Amino acid sequence: MNPLLRFLSSSIGRKWIVALTGLVLFGFVVGHLAGNLQIFLGRESINRYGAFLQSTGELLWLVRIGLLVMLVLHIVFTIKLRAENRAARDGRYAVTQYRASSLPARWMTLSGLMVLCFIIYHLLHFTVQVPAVNLTGSDFETLHDAQARHDVYGMMVRGFRVPIVSFFYLLSVGLLSLHLNHGLMSMAQTLGANTGKLRPLWEKGGPAFSWLIFLGYASIPIAVMCGVFGK
Repeated sequence: MNPLLRFLSSSIGRKWIVALTGLVLFGFVVGHLAGNLQIFLGRESINRYGAFLQSTGELLWLVRIGLLVMLVLHIVFTIKLRAENRAARDGRYAVTQYRASSLPARWMTLSGLMVLCFIIYHLLHFTVQVPAVNLTGSDFETLHDAQARHDVYGMMVRGFRVPIVSFFYLLSVGLLSLHLNHGLMSMAQTLGANTGKLRPLWEKGGPAFSWLIFLGYASIPIAVMCGVFGK
């Protein structure tokens, strides 16, 4: 067997796939948040950002498809690793490990699958803009600003004014943050960056950064529901 294929089919190889795909997805989470937070700068800023993304054409969809592939690989190999770990334990060790592990660690697979469901809905809601899932009774594709750009600002405000949509969004970003809380530590350990003096940084910085991610994403629907933004 090819050495590369042998490595990728091993437990260590699978951990590297999970870590590297997780690193790419983590970069997207941070970048996507930075873009979304421009709504607080006003309609002009967020609509200009949206117009820039749309101007990249097919490249934008290639990036989206690539990220979805990364996400599927991340989830599939995480499930494989979890199944292998369970199969390798005897009953006594399983009980001990469960008690010692943290809540985020035990919920990694479940939180990952629920975040996947949210991403699919989120894509249908704000990216593909399927009218049947936005629950506002309006077609997001018809929203345009004074410069004939797609009105991302108006779309986000209308979308998050629906309480069930905002609740689902808050629940999902909460699960995402829970996933990141453990995932950042696991990723650093796999990539060899969780040793010596760096370990306390990941132990304290990981949860803190996860909270910042949650607060950043959660601030948008909460602000919309509180009437911070106009129409």
